[in-house]
Amino acid sequence: MNREEELAKYLSLIEYYKDQLNSIEIQSSYLQAAIAEYYKTRMTVEQLNKISDGNEILIPVGGSTFINACIKNPSKVLFDIGAGIVTEKTVDDAIKKINQRIENLQETQKKLLSIAQQLQNEAAEISKKMQKLISEEKE
Repeated sequence: MNREEELAKYLSLIEYYKDQLNSIEIQSSYLQAAIAEYYKTRMTVEQLNKISDGNEILIPVGGSTFINACIKNPSKVLFDIGAGIVTEKTVDDAIKKINQRIENLQETQKKLLSIAQQLQNEAAEISKKMQKLISEEKE
């Protein structure tokens, strides 16, 4: 393989790494948003312990919009366990499940950041090889 082909190969690899890093950044942003949403959810569910049966509350429905609601049974929450299946849980059990989901998302985010670091290191190595080829070509 001649130098031009090798440089073209290295440029292609760097572009690939750049695309992968961009994809990881997007995924990490989604994970961070999901983690923030679960933190808000946990705070809301924790407040249920302080509410009496029949009290009125404001329920956030998104876009800084709320609706008035009357609490029927504040000791129970409906919890999505996946595949569209919802089950009734106590507040404490719901908080435990929310905490597990937060931990899982944080672990996934750590793995993504580790992969991103590895890609950055590989891209740096390729860049060094390219610089070496270019400097040898000038000599």
